[in-house]
Amino acid sequence: MFGRRGKKRDKNTGHEEQKPREGAAGAVSFGNEVEPVRSGGEPVKEADRHRATGPWDSREEAPEVKRMDLGSMKVPMEQGTDIQVNVAQDRQGKQKIIGVTLVRGKTALQVQPFAAPKSSGLWDEMREELREQVVKQGGKAEEHDGTFGPELKALVPVPGRTTEDGKQLAQRVRFIGVDGPRWVLRGVIRGEGAAKPEVMAEAEKLFADIVVVRGDHPVPPSELLPITVPKQIQEQMAKAAQARAAQAAQARRDAARQAGNGAAPGGTPGGPAQA
Repeated sequence: MFGRRGKKRDKNTGHEEQKPREGAAGAVSFGNEVEPVRSGGEPVKEADRHRATGPWDSREEAPEVKRMDLGSMKVPMEQGTDIQVNVAQDRQGKQKIIGVTLVRGKTALQVQPFAAPKSSGLWDEMREELREQVVKQGGKAEEHDGTFGPELKALVPVPGRTTEDGKQLAQRVRFIGVDGPRWVLRGVIRGEGAAKPEVMAEAEKLFADIVVVRGDHPVPPSELLPITVPKQIQEQMAKAAQARAAQAAQARRDAARQAGNGAAPGGTPGGPAQA
């Protein structure tokens, strides 16, 4: 089984030791070379073999990559990759961050970190739920062994889009995920990264370079870990929300003005009704 080494510190300075790396993902150790251990006493799980090259836990020695700190995740900031924050409204009408999408060319990778129990198995449950959702929507989903272990390859119907002869259009989607120490990282790949083999590796590398920051606070299993954004991005999101609200208000005013200037029954637009 693959082992994942915790961060070690120099006894004299207290700083982390700099270790030589092999390849983009750093050195990979085997059980007969280094005793698999986890910082903080986390046990090595069977599912950890699927994370031999990432995604990483914040207490593990991850490759040095420029990342954006989003609270429960640190996502890679590669040139040519756009980072989009996904939001939705809760029951009180407030915006809540529900995920992050990394867009590279014609490929989109949405990622979401969830709390999980110490034992493996939550990703297995998630895959079954996703399969049921796809089938319920009229799509198809099959399980495959991928880079990160079991994944789902699906054909998902695109609402409102059909061919010239009336057949429903569908898009290829890959659902990938890994069980980490008390967390699960789930990814949804759309576009070329879900259909073209030569592009799949790029999306997988983005996924593998993510660092999950679980934290020590208690969170119920399957609950989304809190995602936060830097102040600059918060300001951009707030301005975008204000712009959308202003556009919606203007659209309502325009609609009301047109209704007020509309034709009354038997009359002409804007004029009095005719007898």
